[in-house]
Amino acid sequence: MPNRTSKITVQNVSVTIMNVDQNDYISLTDMAKARTDSARAADVIKNWLRTRSTLEFLGTWEIMYNPDFKVVEFDHFKSEAGLHTFTLSAKEWIEKTNAIGMYVRAGRYGGTYAHKDIAFEFGSAISPIFKLYLLKEYQRLKDEENDRLKLEWNAKRFLSKNNYLIHTDAVKNYVLPQSNYSKNTEWLAYADEADLLNVALFGCTAKEWRDANPELAKNSNIRDFASISELTVLSNLETHNAELIKNGLSKRERFENLRKIAQYQLQVLSEAEKIQLPEGESNN
Repeated sequence: MPNRTSKITVQNVSVTIMNVDQNDYISLTDMAKARTDSARAADVIKNWLRTRSTLEFLGTWEIMYNPDFKVVEFDHFKSEAGLHTFTLSAKEWIEKTNAIGMYVRAGRYGGTYAHKDIAFEFGSAISPIFKLYLLKEYQRLKDEENDRLKLEWNAKRFLSKNNYLIHTDAVKNYVLPQSNYSKNTEWLAYADEADLLNVALFGCTAKEWRDANPELAKNSNIRDFASISELTVLSNLETHNAELIKNGLSKRERFENLRKIAQYQLQVLSEAEKIQLPEGESNN
């Protein structure tokens, strides 16, 4: 299912882009409006699909990226391409060949969508000039998204480090003096307190996450995959846990307190994010 929706404007035509499983799918229906009105957009797509060159392009793309593509059905369509009686809709292509390069969506933002590789090829059918502007606007969108990702990465670094010293200082001054850790095992105290926060926020310890995600754990840890909201809450939990440690609360008491705080703050941030989300975008 799409998890993000974006829009670009190409020669005064609003074009929707859906991100599906980390791949961008562009609305062919919107693109077709550059050539005709909305009511006839489906006809433009059908006329494009019925040509042999289009089917060869689509079939080659599916063979390259789709192991479940039904080549026999593809060959059948290709043999009929060019005949006056031959017609083909996007829905029929998808259902008969098990294609993944295109999909048809109903409801809001409905229409026919195609993987960006295919959409750019469709752009050539609209007009070479339209395709150039489409490529330009798409690249501009990707540049903006990359800038946001860089900002998010910097924010994550800041949030991860911001209250770390406050938390470790509390462990050093209040937990270690009352524990049985030796000089060589003091790191366990810090790890235990870090996992207290991990369980309160993420519902698992760092080791449990590593065991469940062995490939990711080779170069990353659980906090590398946290959202900005989660890291914001984590930063708050570090400060709060430091105060609870100073006040002498037991680990169980602190955990219950921290878990409630984490749940509440995540809910507040989630609701705020929904309100601020630009129209046409989804964070599902």
